[in-house]
Formats: sequence, structure tokens, C-alpha cells
Amino acid sequence: MRVADNADPRISKALDRALNAGETGVQIAALLDGELIVDAWAGETGTGQPVDGDTLFPVFSVTKAVTAAVIHVHAQRGLIDLDRPVADVWPEYAAHGKGGITFDHVLSHRSGAPTIGADTTLDELCDWDTMAARVAEQSLVAEPGTRNAYSPFAFGWVLGEAVRRVDPRRRPFPDIVRQEVLLPLGMDDFFLGLPDGQRHRVATLVGDSAPTTSPDGLLEEASPSHLPFAPSMFNLPQVQRAGLPSAGGIATARATVRLFDAYAAARRQDGEQFFTGDTLRRCRRPRPVGIDHTYGFGMPVGHGGLWHIAPGVSDDSPGGALTEGVLSHTGAGGTIAWTEPELGLSVAVLHNRMFFGPQPVAPFGAVADAVHAIAAERG
Repeated sequence: MRVADNADPRISKALDRALNAGETGVQIAALLDGELIVDAWAGETGTGQPVDGDTLFPVFSVTKAVTAAVIHVHAQRGLIDLDRPVADVWPEYAAHGKGGITFDHVLSHRSGAPTIGADTTLDELCDWDTMAARVAEQSLVAEPGTRNAYSPFAFGWVLGEAVRRVDPRRRPFPDIVRQEVLLPLGMDDFFLGLPDGQRHRVATLVGDSAPTTSPDGLLEEASPSHLPFAPSMFNLPQVQRAGLPSAGGIATARATVRLFDAYAAARRQDGEQFFTGDTLRRCRRPRPVGIDHTYGFGMPVGHGGLWHIAPGVSDDSPGGALTEGVLSHTGAGGTIAWTEPELGLSVAVLHNRMFFGPQPVAPFGAVADAVHAIAAERG
């Protein structure tokens, strides 16, 4: 079944199940207290080549966890106050009533301004300065802090441009990400802005497109249907090169899991932690519950920008979702990475077959159960 020979039998079984459920190529990596306990893969890249441990996959909104991490680093350094308005550091962002939007509102997807504009073109989407100007010119759709409304695209440019404004060297945001988060955490194989020389490593996406309608009609302004979360757009070299700050990350599972391990490191006594206790407490604090007005269903996001659920990765938990003590981020089409800080366990599951909604067989349902069994033996 094209499963890597190095895999634990329980992981091999989970990967077999994923392939039988329709997956094309999959990578899984897991860290327990910083030790790599799972490093496995299966399937093909979409062009007939076998997936291996160095194959790169688009990770979509898992990128938001990286962008949020950059914000937390700058807050820990005193360069940004997360409870203060974004306009404190980016005055132009206050246009059209947005002066009261705080960093916390953006991180928790309660800014009231989740849009980029339905008329955004692909060329505009791939140009940083154009998109920063577009999000600065957006109008409120709700008062800040009053409504849950996920921001598929704008999230990254609001936070990224603010970080660029406070950066003493005014570096491009992808450079800030690489130098302040990716390299310090050993995430060399996580790219926000794919170098042309790495393109041969990227798996080709196949499968479905994301939903394009929502009950409030907000989704078209926040995520235009002609810019779909789909293979037709995210296989494009132009998009992969652009490094979209909400959804453009391209990585290996080994690299991705290291970000989430940083949230689990507080229980280890091995020197200075990447994230402070204040950051971890903020990430664990849930935003108000309720329907998300962008997508029309509940999305359990916390105030630090991470989710409090890891959906679709367990057969043993109710509804197939891990919820107890989880910090995660999902990505369009089923990509998922999470940490369980109390266990010291972090996991990333990357793939190239995009799917949305309930599946006849949950392709990753057995993954967390197998990882937990391995972790229990190691613990």
C-alpha cells in the first residue's frame, strides 16, 4: 500500500486506512517532549512519485498558527500589546471604523472586519503591499468583539503588516517569520514563500474545493470564490511563491510539528521557553461560543489564534475529535496539526488530497489513537 517501511505497525495501519479511504499522499510526524516518536509517510505525490519524509505539502490555514506565533513573539518582547488596537502601530488600518480593533480581536477572529473584498484579483492576492492596502480599506461588518467571523485571508495581512511596522529593520514579513520563528524552532523545511529551487519537492494537490456560500453571505467578501481554497489555485507557482500569510505555508510534517511542540514545552525543564506562560494562558482561553458568521458553523477558536479541537483524528473520542487540552490549527482540505501540552505530545498530519465535510470513512480517524498508544509506551 505504498507505506513507508520505517513506520510502527500501528501507524502503518492508520496510513493504510487513509489510503483506502481515498488519500493520495500523507505524512505524519509526532514529538513527545521534543523527541520524534513518529516519522512516517505513505502514498504518492500526485505525479506518480512516492511520498517520502522530505516531501513538502501546502498546509493552508495551519499557516495562521505560524503568523500567530510571530505576533506572540513580538508581544513577549514588548513591541506589541495584544489588548491594544492594531492602529496603534498601523494608523492606516483605523479607516472606516476599524480603529477599535485590537490584536486580540484579530487573533480570535472577532475583529468585525474579516474581509478582503470580493473583487480581489489573483495578482493582487500575491502582492503584499496591495493586500495590506486592501485590508486597511475594508469596512466593519460588525462591531469589534461582538461576532465570531473567521477571516480566511485578511487575518495574515492585518497581523503581518503590523509586525512589519514594528520591526526595527522593516524586513519583509516572510523574512521575519523565518528568522524569528522558523529557524529558532528548527523548522527549516517550513516555507512562507516557496523558493523556486524547492518546488520539485512539493506534492501536487488533488481533490475538492472549499464551500463558497455562507448564511450571511459574508464568505464571498472574506474568501472570494474565484480565489478558491482548491488545487486549481494552490498548485500555482505564483501562489506558492507569494507566501500568503494566512494560508501559503508549504512544509514537511517534521517541520510543522515543531511549532506545536513549542506550546507543549512548558512542562519541560530544559531552559528558556519559546512561549511564555502568559502566551500559553492566552492561547488556552476560549473566545465566546456561537456560530461563526463566515462559515455558518461553530469554530472553537481561542484568544491566541489557535483552535481548541483537533477534528477527524480519533476513533476513540466522541465525534472523532480530540478536545481535552488541545491546541491546534486546521487547514483547508483536512490538514491538521495539534499539541496536547499536558501530555507533552504534538502531531502534524499533512496530505495532498483535499476534502471538506463528513467522509464515508474518516481517513485520519485512527491516527491520534495510534500516536497516543506509542506515546503511552514511551511515557
